[in-house]
Parts: sequence; C-alpha cells; structure tokens
Amino acid sequence: MKAAAPAKKPFWFYFGPAFLVSVGYMDPGNWATSLEAGSRYGYALLWVVTLSSAIAILMQVLAAKLGIVTGRDLAQMMRERYRPGVARFLFVTAFVAMMATDLAEFLGVALALNLLFGLPLALAVLLTVFDVFLILWLERFGFRWVETVILGFVATIGLAYILELFLAHPDLPQVVRNAFLPNPTVFQSTTALFVAMGILGATVMPHNLFLHSAQVKTRVVGNPEQKRRILHWSIADTVSALSAAWLVNGAILVMAAAVFHRNGLLVTTIDQAYLTLAPLLGKAAALTFAIALLASGISSSTTGTLAGQIVFEGFLNVRVRNIAALRLFVRFLTMAPAVVAILLSVRPVTLLVLSQVVLSMQLPFSVIPLVAFTSDPRLMGELRNPPWVRLLAWLSAGLIVGLNLLLLVFAALGV
Repeated sequence: MKAAAPAKKPFWFYFGPAFLVSVGYMDPGNWATSLEAGSRYGYALLWVVTLSSAIAILMQVLAAKLGIVTGRDLAQMMRERYRPGVARFLFVTAFVAMMATDLAEFLGVALALNLLFGLPLALAVLLTVFDVFLILWLERFGFRWVETVILGFVATIGLAYILELFLAHPDLPQVVRNAFLPNPTVFQSTTALFVAMGILGATVMPHNLFLHSAQVKTRVVGNPEQKRRILHWSIADTVSALSAAWLVNGAILVMAAAVFHRNGLLVTTIDQAYLTLAPLLGKAAALTFAIALLASGISSSTTGTLAGQIVFEGFLNVRVRNIAALRLFVRFLTMAPAVVAILLSVRPVTLLVLSQVVLSMQLPFSVIPLVAFTSDPRLMGELRNPPWVRLLAWLSAGLIVGLNLLLLVFAALGV
C-alpha cells in the first residue's frame, strides 16, 4: 500500500527564519556606520546601503537554499567538503567574525542602557549575557516564540524610525536619487571607502549566513518535490524581511543626513547622536532613538548567540547536550573583546565601525564557499543556481573581494 504524501503546510508556516536573521541587519554596527555616513556625507552613500541590501538578499536566499536542499548548514558543509586544514582556517575566520559581530551588539546594548538608565558601560555589557537565558526560556514553548519575540523587536525598531523620519523632514527627491544612483563620493578618499566598507560589512553579515542555513531546516518537511515549494516561500520570507531591514538602515542614514549633516554637525558616536537629537528634534525623538537602539542590541545579540552555537557545532561536528553551557561559553568568549575595550576606555563608535570593517574583510571566506556550494550540480541537483543567479552571485562575491583589496591598497598608500 502506497504511503500517503505529507500534507502541505500553509504558506505562513515558512515565514520566520529570515525575520530572525533580519535583526542582524539592523544591529548597532549598522547604526554606527549609517550615522557617520549620513552626518559626514549627507545622502551620498545611501546607494551603498541599497547595493549592500541587494547583495544581502541574494546571499541569504542562497544560504536558505543550501539548508533546504542539502539538510546541512553552511558550517557543516564547510567541514564536510574541505580538507581539515582549510576547514580549521575557515572556522577561525568565522569565529573572528562572531567576535566582531558581538562587539557591535554588546556595545549597542551597553550604550542604550547607559543612555536610558545611566548604567556604567562595563556593567551594561555584562548584563547582555542574560539574553542567553531569554532564549532558553522562550525555547521551552517552541522556537516560534523566539521568532515572535524577535519579530516584535523588529517592529519596534521600524516604528521608531518611522517616527524619526516624520520628525526629521528629509529631502525626498535627494533620498530617491541617492538611493538608486551611484555617487562617486565613495571612491574619493580612504575615509569614504572605509565608511562604505563598514556599511557593506554591517549589512552583509557572515554569521547570518550560518544562522539562516541552519534555521530554515526547521521548515523542511515532506518529500523532495516539496522542497521547491519550501524554497519558494523561503525566498518570499527573505525578500520581505530584508527589504524591511533595508528600509530601517536607509532610514538611519537619511535621518543623520537630514538632521545632522543639514545642520553642519559631524556625529561620530551613538551617544552624541542621542544627545544632539534632543535639542534639534525634541526629547521624544531622543527617547525613541534610545529605545530602538536597545531593541536592536538585545535582538541582534540574541541571534548572534544562536549563530555562535551553529558555528561551533557545525565546524567541530559536536552535538552538545548542555546547550545552556555551550551558549554561555560562546557568549563569554565573544564578549571578551568588548569588555576589555570598554575597560580600556576605547571610544565605542571607533570599535563599532572597526568591527563592521572586520566583518567585511571576513565576508569572502563565507560568501565564496556559499556560492560554490549552491552552484554545484552534484550537491544541489536540479535546484542548483541557474546561470543568471550564478552570474549575480559571483559578481557580488567579486565586488566584495575587490572592495577589500582596494581598501588595503588605499591604507598601504596612506590615501
């Protein structure tokens, strides 16, 4: 007797993983780079946000495809497909990226707590360890609860910036023009290129590729024929979630351009932005800014912890029974640089922007394997990347590598 085919899930069942990932695209590192870009260059670098977001959507779709088709996340595939020495090197680069990611997220939470409640930065950073327990507590009720809470944070950030833009009164024609037409400002100085690289690193984040490729596996049900349907709705999930992230990142830069650049103010710190918003737009704007920053930091550090677990388990080929212990271990390892930097009184914004550039430098080690895996017919079968996707993916990877090399050349020449 032939077994009955599994029932199809409703389309909304497949939504969630990309929204969980999207908070990483609205983390405090994005705030730092977008605030500096907007206050220093006005709307000129807005197109970099658009380009970075388009590349991010493409790469996250490929990450989701990898998890759906192979049943393996990106870390597992790197361990299985590469020689041990290469896999260990990629593990180290992924771990460095995790540290850079957590540096931005911890500092964001610390700054928000400092601005809202006056807590010392070092104490505020240490308090972020409790998001591990938040995850564990929510997971008792099913992972959907984690996704729902994260979605609530995303909505908070989005609504906050709708209010900010309403108060800022940006130049809409300039916004539209610079959002879609390249501006040569980015290539005119090392500083502009450094900020643009920071935007790229803050937008296309390596840990999100690992997280997304693992999280979509919770939606894989049924026979191989259903994988096309799962992939279809996963693409819809990714495009909608990351388009929202693009709007938020663009809004941060637009707000900085409309409020700070227009008034001749160069804002290079998040706390400076908070303090400057109050006299320019009122206390409500400053409070909204701080609340959104707190939501951004907590949610992105939560997903960063999940990504750290995936990287460790995937590369080391271990399944840890005590998940709480693993998450705390990963959290303390990756938060160490943030605590040390704060104790040494290093300027938070310098660390935030630098962390995003470090992420950008690590991107090729995640993106190139991802594109290669999803383009391999032996691995992906009929669902491998079609020619036009392979072209766009390799062009995007080439752009990332090229910008990294250009930045290194500029730095070497002291331009």
